[in-house]
Amino acid sequence: MRLATFRRHDDEPRVRRVGLVLGQGEHVRVHPFDVGFDLVELLAESPEWRDSQADVAAGGDGLTLDEVVLLPPVYPVAMRDFLTFEAHVDGMERGHGNPGPPDAWYDAPVFLFMAPHAVTGAYDDVPMPPDTERLDFELEVAAIVCRDVRDVTPEQAKAAIGGYCVMNDWSARDVQGKEMSLKLGPSKGKDFATTIGPWVVTADELDDARDEDGFLDLEMTVKVNGEQVGADRSGHMGWSFEQLVSHASRASWVKAGEVLASGTCSTGSLAESWGRTGSLTPPPLQVGDVVEMTIERLGTIRNAVAEPEDNVAPVAPARRRSRLEASA
Repeated sequence: MRLATFRRHDDEPRVRRVGLVLGQGEHVRVHPFDVGFDLVELLAESPEWRDSQADVAAGGDGLTLDEVVLLPPVYPVAMRDFLTFEAHVDGMERGHGNPGPPDAWYDAPVFLFMAPHAVTGAYDDVPMPPDTERLDFELEVAAIVCRDVRDVTPEQAKAAIGGYCVMNDWSARDVQGKEMSLKLGPSKGKDFATTIGPWVVTADELDDARDEDGFLDLEMTVKVNGEQVGADRSGHMGWSFEQLVSHASRASWVKAGEVLASGTCSTGSLAESWGRTGSLTPPPLQVGDVVEMTIERLGTIRNAVAEPEDNVAPVAPARRRSRLEASA
C-alpha cells in the first residue's frame, strides 16, 4: 500500500491530508482518507484494519497529481542518517587520502542526527544554500518508524518500521568539510533541505523484495538533467533496517514519527566520484539543475535547484583577538 500526505491547490498552506495512492504513471490517483487520519498512525495499525479503511478511500474517484501538492509524507519528530554502504564510504575516504573505510565502520552502524524541519516535498524546488560552490545530492532509502521502541532486538524492531520512501540528503560539501574539520558532524552543510517522498510504501508490501539475508533489495538510480549518474541496490547495505532501529534504540528511545535513513548508496553522490577521481567530475550542482531519484517500487522524487533565497543573514565573524591570546 502507498500512502501520501498532500493538500489540494486551493487548501490553506497548513492543511495536510492523507491519501491512498493507486495506479501507475499517468494514471496515478490520490484517494483521500477521511479528515483526521494520520499517516504514522495508519502505519502502526494492522494490515487488515488499514486495508478496510483503504477500501473506503478507494471508493471515490481520487485526485490526479496535477490536482494536489505532494507534501513530505511525514514531518519527522527526529531524523537519523546512517552510513551503511561500504563502497560509498570507500570512495569518500579516498578523497581524504585514506586507503578505504576505517576499521570502526565495521564495528557498528554509525549515524548522525539530521534537521527534521528541513524536509521538502517530492517535487519542491530547493533553493541553492548560501556559501557553497559544491552542492551535492545523496541517494538514500528512508524508513518511517511507527512505534516507540527502546532496547529492542532486530527481530523486535521489525514491527516498528511502518514503511519506506526515497530520500535525497542534500549536502553543501565545502561547508560540510570546514565544519567537520572541527571534529563535529555537519551542521549548516546539511540542514537546509532533505527531500523525502513521493509517498510511503508500507513494509508489508515489500516482504517479497527481500534477499536471502533478509535485506530489502531494491534498485536505486539518480539522474541529473535526465542523465543517469549513479545506481546501486539497497541490498548492498552493510546492516538491515531492523538492525539500524535496534542499534539506535540501545539505551535510547526511537519514537514513532522518526525517519531513519540508509546513508548514501554507492555512486549515489557526486562527492564519491570526486574522491575517486581527484577532480570535480561530474561538476557540482548549479541553479537550474534537476535531480531525479528513483527507487524500485518506492517511486520517484524530482527537485530543481532554485535561485538562492535573498533574506539569508550574513555569517558573524569571530573576534580577531581571542581570550587565549590576551592572556598569553
